[in-house]
Amino acid sequence: MDVKSTPIRQVRLGNMAASAEHRADGSAIIRSVEALGAYPRAIVDALEAWAHKTPDAMLIADRDGDGWRELTFGEVLARIPPLAQALLDAGLSPERPLMILSGNEIEHFLLGMAAIWVGIPYAPISPAYSLVSTDFGKLRHIAGLLTPGMLYASDGAKFAPAIDAVFGPDVPLIVRSNPIGGRAASLFNDLLTTPVTSAVADAHDAISADTIAKVLFTSGSTGLPKGVITTNRMMACNQQMIRQALAFVADEPPVLLDWMPWNHVAGGSHNTGIAIYNGGSFYIDDGQPTPARIGRTLENLKTVQPTLFTNVPKAYEFLVAAFDEHPEARRNLFARLKLLQYAGAGLSQHVFEGLDKAARAETGERVLIITGYGSTETAPFAFTTTWPVEEAGHIGLPAAGMTVKLVPNGDKTELRLKGPNVTPGYWRDAEKTREAFDEEGFYQIGDAVRFADPDDLTRGFVFDGRVTEDFKLSTGTWVNFAAVRTAVISACAPLIRDVVLTGLDSNFIGAMIFPDLNACARHAGLPADAEAEAIVGHPAVRQKFAESLGALAQKSTGSSNHVARALVMTALPDIDKGEVTDKGSINQRAVRTHRPDLVASLYAEPPGPDIFVLSRKGA
Repeated sequence: MDVKSTPIRQVRLGNMAASAEHRADGSAIIRSVEALGAYPRAIVDALEAWAHKTPDAMLIADRDGDGWRELTFGEVLARIPPLAQALLDAGLSPERPLMILSGNEIEHFLLGMAAIWVGIPYAPISPAYSLVSTDFGKLRHIAGLLTPGMLYASDGAKFAPAIDAVFGPDVPLIVRSNPIGGRAASLFNDLLTTPVTSAVADAHDAISADTIAKVLFTSGSTGLPKGVITTNRMMACNQQMIRQALAFVADEPPVLLDWMPWNHVAGGSHNTGIAIYNGGSFYIDDGQPTPARIGRTLENLKTVQPTLFTNVPKAYEFLVAAFDEHPEARRNLFARLKLLQYAGAGLSQHVFEGLDKAARAETGERVLIITGYGSTETAPFAFTTTWPVEEAGHIGLPAAGMTVKLVPNGDKTELRLKGPNVTPGYWRDAEKTREAFDEEGFYQIGDAVRFADPDDLTRGFVFDGRVTEDFKLSTGTWVNFAAVRTAVISACAPLIRDVVLTGLDSNFIGAMIFPDLNACARHAGLPADAEAEAIVGHPAVRQKFAESLGALAQKSTGSSNHVARALVMTALPDIDKGEVTDKGSINQRAVRTHRPDLVASLYAEPPGPDIFVLSRKGA
């Protein structure tokens, strides 16, 4: 059956339209045609409104053994005042924020809402900075910048080494369980009994749209993490932008099952916000898109039927591979689903086809797959498609209320953004704040875009990489980093996680490939816990990479897109060296800097036995 002849399940979406103004200096201004509707001063005002309207509707749930712990809108609202009072009693303020070290759970959610309620900024920190890092360098940097007035860690014992290494005993500690021996700590449940005074109402009345709600620390792809200021306005207006684009969320309360970490804007603002703003239900998925944790997502899908499912491409890849063995999870995923959304990377064609096949098998229809674009600094929703994605990297059109500027930058078109969802700057860093905005107040995100169709603005835009990631070979030939990286990942799927490109001022492009060791092990028929060297060196794996990379080389049209040599890595990227962020994104520069011997091996003459030498057609 022709997939495209199968009808797409009907879903109500908004009108994404834009106008263009071309300037004499070669720049262009693109404006959303649709006006941004009214929105509350803060996301907690939306929570309060739903608590009065539908107090018994479930808002938040996390796993509790074989079932779920659930809190309704009314129950959440009732817990906010005593928690807020406890924060005020501890002397927290915009100068001494709340710092949350542990991951997604109901207690984390309640503390965050209580802090916003009374105008206390809070900072959810990547658990990896405490639990994976060995030197706690990033955590120490954040603590010095933030000067927290209180810490929360769900399990005190798990976080004890990081807390003892970084924080003095004068910083109050709250735990859900396992207080740290020799250190004063309060139990979360005790905070719920705090007597509430008029101070809570007074502080709540004083918050405004410009009050800082949270500080989100970027993963530090080019250095130490920066604290992105997120105001009440940013969070509230961004949800209104989402509602106008994904209009169906206003028709019935949305249901989400989501694992994305709350220290990142996608999980902690975008996804949780959709439930809060639209009277929906948010189930915290304790799974992850890894071989060890995807099984939890499949288990959770046996009890939850989401209406909106947003995830990273790797998660969809795992789900497609598991659907045949988990028919109940597949059935529940598609039973009520309005659309699938992805971001963070391109979705491989075989994953597209797998999702379509699964949807058609369950419903007889295709389910709309869309993508968008944004960053921590844009709260994050800034662009989206409201039509089926047909090209990797297609980001659609600007959200309602946004204006963007396109600026020629070499052979690329640089994107800059302005709107009520854009951050006012970085926490206690005036210099980086100044550097982030141009003379007209547009945020300089550092990315490039191109028109999907230069003659038709309604087709939207395509992401075209970072403006600083492209490089020149020694011949003066420019290499389009994003295009080459995407091509390598696509060619080697599913055996690849990411790739680092080399070649600046060299004669050809090289590739340092980080494999998906579990996928490689399956391909070779090896156990998942086999040594990396054995997996990568297995003849079946070597042959598969040789064939995939060789076929890619045959398609290349010149040195600008020809990967001439490649090396499959056995050592995983190191978070302490900044080679990988806690969400798995590779820092290209850091990998090249910390592995100069491997970079050199790609250009050694003669090449070593581990190097794939790849010839292009006619060469």
